Amino acid sequence: MKKIGVISDTHLYGYDKDLEVSVARYFSDMDMIIHAGDVVRTGVLDIFYAHTQNLIVVCGNMDPQELALTLPVKRVIEIEDVSLGIIHGWGSPNGIRDRIQGEFTGVDAIIYGHSHEAFSGMERGIFFFNPGSPTNSRSSRSGSMGILTIDGSAISGEIIKL
Repeated sequence: MKKIGVISDTHLYGYDKDLEVSVARYFSDMDMIIHAGDVVRTGVLDIFYAHTQNLIVVCGNMDPQELALTLPVKRVIEIEDVSLGIIHGWGSPNGIRDRIQGEFTGVDAIIYGHSHEAFSGMERGIFFFNPGSPTNSRSSRSGSMGILTIDGSAISGEIIKL
């Protein structure tokens, strides 16, 4: 069984004590942390490296060129028996899962961000997971992040309200 901390849309220009506290509280025992884009400044990733050496990050639409040159726009990784697509997303929140699904073939699950709207569930045979944003919650009253649990081919997601 693998536990994966999932975060997106941090939109930070530097160190943030609240984010560090949340990451320490919820992600301290994760096998991996995934950031689904819109990091904004490279130094923000140090908060996550303090808790894992297994950090996977994709580029978001608000990430500067310094990150866009080093981070992929999308990735596919295998965790146990699950093929997991990771992408930030783009455009309107309406229809985002349809758009990002078209970017992958043969995946069991897709982690995404962009909309700042937390989501965990199955659609069209694919498990979609958006952790929301821990720092910029334009669509809810609180920030959020998430935890994926993968056990063989079973996958489940938990949204953590901050």
